[in-house]
Amino acid sequence: MKFFKTVTGNSIPLPVFFPDATRAVLKTLDSDDIKNTKTPGILVNTYHLYTTPGADVIKSHGGIRPFMNWDGGVISDSGGFQVMSIAKNGGGKNAITDKGVTFKEAGKGKIVFTPVMSIKLQLTIKSDMVVVLDDFTDLDADKNQARETVERTILWAKVCKAEFEKLCLEKHLEGDKKPYLLGVVQGGPYLDLRQECTQRLVEIGFDGLGYGGWPMSGKEGSFNFDIPKVIANNCPKDYLLYGLGVGKPDEIVKCYQLGWTIFDCVLPTRDARHKRLYTFNAKSIDEIDVFADNFYSYYVPDKEKYYRDQQPVSTACDCLLCKKYSRSYLAHLFRIGDMTAGRLATIHNLRFYSLLMEKLQAHYHHEN
Repeated sequence: MKFFKTVTGNSIPLPVFFPDATRAVLKTLDSDDIKNTKTPGILVNTYHLYTTPGADVIKSHGGIRPFMNWDGGVISDSGGFQVMSIAKNGGGKNAITDKGVTFKEAGKGKIVFTPVMSIKLQLTIKSDMVVVLDDFTDLDADKNQARETVERTILWAKVCKAEFEKLCLEKHLEGDKKPYLLGVVQGGPYLDLRQECTQRLVEIGFDGLGYGGWPMSGKEGSFNFDIPKVIANNCPKDYLLYGLGVGKPDEIVKCYQLGWTIFDCVLPTRDARHKRLYTFNAKSIDEIDVFADNFYSYYVPDKEKYYRDQQPVSTACDCLLCKKYSRSYLAHLFRIGDMTAGRLATIHNLRFYSLLMEKLQAHYHHEN
């Protein structure tokens, strides 16, 4: 599969990176800023949009695109990560049952979130890829606990698919108007559970599978590439493989080489706001080689040595920051704490990632 099809009729070349616009916004940017970085799509979070602004508001606008004036691609995460980050941390083990998840948020009381609700909300969002609700395997889960998350993930996947097919029929969503449906593979670091979860999800039938759980493993936080390899080796060749939360540029390249073509993470936008910019180790865009060792570096803009530096952040970039402003000016903006610093740095990092994907796309389409 060479393209990611949108329900609005666009075809986005694969591989693709969608930054996390969790609450329908990338911090410091508007939708035109995102588009100008040649970023073709975004990821929004179903659970957070359910809490604010709410399904009724999104429905009244006709979906997430009109709401935020965005005409690119959209993937809606199921809320599965929030099963771990909010419900399990706040409500303990009793927060998760086979029926769904009970969230406790300050000032909002209890919220019961079910697989059926997740699918209904995502179809209200009108995303191009709908992700099933899954039970996130904790990083420190033992094998019995990991097995429990796999079983619940499979159970919820069946419920989600049934609800998805039912609603697509009701809404007359077929052909190119029907979004992709993605299953999510859980099982933590246990490769046999990852393989089993993959095979059972394939039996249920999806358009693709996602890498579920923490992208990092081990005390050092290193990426375990055996996991995406096992998933890729146990699903049909035409499946879309989506690295949820992946990741660092070098991790993306290595996962791409294993057959993965869709990625998202918070790193480029979060790092930008915390004074960490990505730069290719090349003098020009044409000289970028993403398959080379150490093909990129981190740039910290407010070091004293840059205070008078009139060079752009990178000559291997054509973003707004690199075309119009100097390292000295960016250092100044960060020193005085102006929000323009975060905006320009975020624009730069997003363009870095879109350039990374352009290089991978050229390789992918040549090979396929």
